[in-house]
Amino acid sequence: MLKLVKAEPPASADPDARRPPKLVRVWDPLVRLFHWSLVLGFAVAWFSANRAEDLHTWVGYAVGGLILLRLLWGVLGTRYARFSSFVKGPLGVAAYLLAILKGSEARYIGHNPAGGAMVLALMAGVLGLVVTGWMQFTDAWYGEDWVTNLHALIAHGLLALILLHLGGVALASLRHHENLVRAMVTGRKRAAQGNDIA
Repeated sequence: MLKLVKAEPPASADPDARRPPKLVRVWDPLVRLFHWSLVLGFAVAWFSANRAEDLHTWVGYAVGGLILLRLLWGVLGTRYARFSSFVKGPLGVAAYLLAILKGSEARYIGHNPAGGAMVLALMAGVLGLVVTGWMQFTDAWYGEDWVTNLHALIAHGLLALILLHLGGVALASLRHHENLVRAMVTGRKRAAQGNDIA
């Protein structure tokens, strides 16, 4: 009689290889709420421009409030929310971008140096939009073409930055085998291993 025996894994097989990777909390609820609210706010503002002025204006003020909240949280917030954990100088960003070109960039648990620079650029762009939008309703700058043109120029520049940001997220997700969009929803990422930078 033929007896079926369950095959055992080879003795050399790593038992941890069969376990799902350990996840750690990285993005706190405020960071995630800020991120997705900013995404929604920019989309609504973009599509309401020249169509629904009141909506466009109020969304602009709400987005401005989000930026101020994030600036405060960048100083007082949790570990990976603080600017001190991810803002690097120009040389650090340049070195990281060069490592990307070489295919040797490290995986960061929080924002990598390029991601940190993008956070600052996006926040500065949104703040510029809010200020130039507000200026259009003041006595001093009402009806000034240069203010309107600057507002539109910043909006288009911000859209280009968003596309670059999405490309960076896709590249990092592929290179490090990690879904960064899901991480910004759940707040969790794979724990640091090997040469990862926590």
